[in-house]
Amino acid sequence: MTSYSSSLALMMSILVLRDVSAGNFYQDFDITWGDGRAKILDNGDLLTLSLDKASGSGFQSKNEFLFGKIDMQLKLVPGNSAGTVTAYYLSSQGPTHDEIDFEFLGNLSGDPYILHTNVFSQGKGNREQQFYLWFDPTADFHTYSILWNPQRIIFSVDGTPIREFKNSESIGVPYPKSQPMRIYSSLWNADDWATRGGLVKADWSQAPFTASYRNFNANACVWSSGSSSCSSNSPPSTSSHAWLNEELDRTGQERLKWVQKNYMIYNYCTDAKRFPQGFPPECTINSTS
Repeated sequence: MTSYSSSLALMMSILVLRDVSAGNFYQDFDITWGDGRAKILDNGDLLTLSLDKASGSGFQSKNEFLFGKIDMQLKLVPGNSAGTVTAYYLSSQGPTHDEIDFEFLGNLSGDPYILHTNVFSQGKGNREQQFYLWFDPTADFHTYSILWNPQRIIFSVDGTPIREFKNSESIGVPYPKSQPMRIYSSLWNADDWATRGGLVKADWSQAPFTASYRNFNANACVWSSGSSSCSSNSPPSTSSHAWLNEELDRTGQERLKWVQKNYMIYNYCTDAKRFPQGFPPECTINSTS
């Protein structure tokens, strides 16, 4: 009887993990706005967002998460994408919300996209870092990942870390660790600021603009009814939740430095004009030098 119970428990845990990381857009996401401009295709394997002059579109995850390793493959708006923003992020709700952002700022044909990142904790953001990518993000799908555990947040592109935000509570900096977050994405018109500070407007003759999504995977702690699927009552296996204690190894640190040296185009932690009284305290801890 014990053997049967153990086998059943193991099977159920496998099923739960599979459901969380199934990658089927019908199961995992709700289209939230856009009047038909967002579409789930290919039996749930593909999702597209579209933007025209009348409206953009967006979706959100059915589940809320409190820590996780989230992967999504995106193919961004091709051609002249000036004025458009494709946002892909984790966020809680309310005035003191937490948020972990990828935003892709469109540009004229032939010019690179700008990948904009930010971290909010307790309603405070203003922690922008921006990058160029080392490939054309419109030509094919690429994997954009967020590792979020109690010690750090790591942004990665195709497995290469581009940014690390460490828990700096020891020096008084709030860290996102208590508010469950949903995954959101939207494609919208931001031509008042997105491209060269708003100098370049969207060319609506190119509309509709379309971004595509596939291969969503969430190895994560699902938050439901006030408790986490990773609670001590049902401890996850070490192998499937190794990300809860994951950090960058030496190779990862070197790759992070390579990206930040060669592809970072803005870092709030080096913007002396913005912080004449001194840089935010977490900048010392989050330095890659």
